[in-house]
Amino acid sequence: MKVIIIEDEKPSARRLQRMLEKLHIQAQTMLHSVEEAVSWFQDNEHPDLIFLDIQLSDGLSFEIFETVKIKSSIIFTTAYDEYALQAFKLNSIDYLLKPIDEDEMVQAINKFKTNFNPQKAVTLNFDDIKNLLVNPIEREYKKRFSVKVGQHLKLIAVDDIECVFSENKGTYLHTKDGRNYLIDFTLEQMENELPPNVFFRVNRAFYVNIYAIKDMVSYTNSRLQIKLHSFSDQEVIVARERVKDFKNWLED
Repeated sequence: MKVIIIEDEKPSARRLQRMLEKLHIQAQTMLHSVEEAVSWFQDNEHPDLIFLDIQLSDGLSFEIFETVKIKSSIIFTTAYDEYALQAFKLNSIDYLLKPIDEDEMVQAINKFKTNFNPQKAVTLNFDDIKNLLVNPIEREYKKRFSVKVGQHLKLIAVDDIECVFSENKGTYLHTKDGRNYLIDFTLEQMENELPPNVFFRVNRAFYVNIYAIKDMVSYTNSRLQIKLHSFSDQEVIVARERVKDFKNWLED
């Protein structure tokens, strides 16, 4: 059985590779971006099975299939929440929710082995899945966060947050009045808590509030520097692979 892993976070890809090795499955090829995957599929025989992360460094993995006609079975790996996962349930597609549980992975592989038919073409409606993921079922996002200040709890309204950033393994809210508050969320978890029309993840360490942007300046390597009204602890740079999505988000 030929297996490949498409995952932009290399530690996650190596962890999945080790989990597969325990099951005597070798995943020798690991790809980390849409561009890299497209190039590989154009030049190589397609595998039997792909472990595919949805959000890659340069876009949604579905963009691969806009260029390449896929011939492989797929098990998606995702950090998306339960609302977006409706997309997979509706399409009867296997997925593994991160962090990947070993028992669940075994079940997914056994299901693949049971249903695998090399003569049968794989037919997935990627457009339907993509639409459900990009425009998930309506949900409520957080309106406020509780933070600890000494022995007290303080409520911070989402509207008062300029940006959310990670630093020294902690996640912080920075508010309009120039203060930072440590919160009990990872930056990845914040994706499910912040309204996406207001907050955008500009790089691995920052979410910014569209209403807190004071200025945007061209930066080296086709990136953008964002200047916020009160946050000045460090530079806020839009990663090069995020610039296009960021500009589209600004215009939505």
